[in-house]
Amino acid sequence: MRAIALFSGGLDSMLAVKVIKEQGVDVTAIFIDVGFGSRDDKSELLKQRAEMVGADFEIINAREDFVQEILFNPRYGYGKNFNPCIDCHGNMVKIAKALLPKYGASFIITGEVVGQRPMSQRVEALHNVSRLANDREDKLLLRPLSAKFLEPTTPELNGWIDRDKLLGLSGRGREIQLEMAKKYNFTEFEAPGGGCLLTDKMFSLKMRESITHKKFTTDDIDLLKAGRHFRLPDGAKLIVGRDQKDNDRIENLTHPDFMRINLTDIVGPLNLINRSATDEDLKLACGIILTYTKAKSDENHKLEIENKIIESSPFNSKSEVKKYLVTIAK
Repeated sequence: MRAIALFSGGLDSMLAVKVIKEQGVDVTAIFIDVGFGSRDDKSELLKQRAEMVGADFEIINAREDFVQEILFNPRYGYGKNFNPCIDCHGNMVKIAKALLPKYGASFIITGEVVGQRPMSQRVEALHNVSRLANDREDKLLLRPLSAKFLEPTTPELNGWIDRDKLLGLSGRGREIQLEMAKKYNFTEFEAPGGGCLLTDKMFSLKMRESITHKKFTTDDIDLLKAGRHFRLPDGAKLIVGRDQKDNDRIENLTHPDFMRINLTDIVGPLNLINRSATDEDLKLACGIILTYTKAKSDENHKLEIENKIIESSPFNSKSEVKKYLVTIAK
């Protein structure tokens, strides 16, 4: 017997796998990548955590379908920010159901706990997830940590799983989960609710600002994860690295609508700007970039934009460029 686990690397998903493994069921843990799980690549870390609980591990790329079908038109709306949690979870379960034959699996498990999250883990919300996944009749979705608060599922009714060995957790408390983590010697795991950038206020603001200027595509996802974002007077988007990790992200980014602005004679951030930027926006961008270096306001420095050299100087202070930042104030 095998199950597919929707796996986030968080404590609850790790415990759900462990509880099912202890009943002699093999588990394939899948991480469904919709693009907004993290600013950094955590594939190796997720694989290690899946191995820690004795599960096989796969990553499923679902970015395109998520952006095209879920992100901007969720049936059950958004949470506090840009997070369509119920629709997203329903879509993940739907994907997992379609993968059951591939992995030779008979049912699906998740680490959801009744009442832990106000939008997506109410009992009604869990039912809505099952509806979206077309699982209300099949009942192949089992939530081992809260099973005793929910109606029996097919794995329980058919005797594949002993319901008495499942849990009845509810609410936002974490004491029992943390005790279980000690029992299983789990030393690290994702913080609860910390795995989706769409729940982040500032990231969601950048999302909303971005879609007022262009049609959003999967190419735009990683752009939003990097740097300070500026919107310049003629409409160009400027992205300026904040630190070395940001510079690394920008260094690895490719986007058909953006080009690099490189500092040639002073150390500073890596940067991207729209290819369609006007000369006025390009000049302003160079001044903004230099403001985030150690250049003095009376110094001129050269910046390169696709073999074109622009000479510019920084603003007197960072406060002068804040009006172009994509911030909550706007």
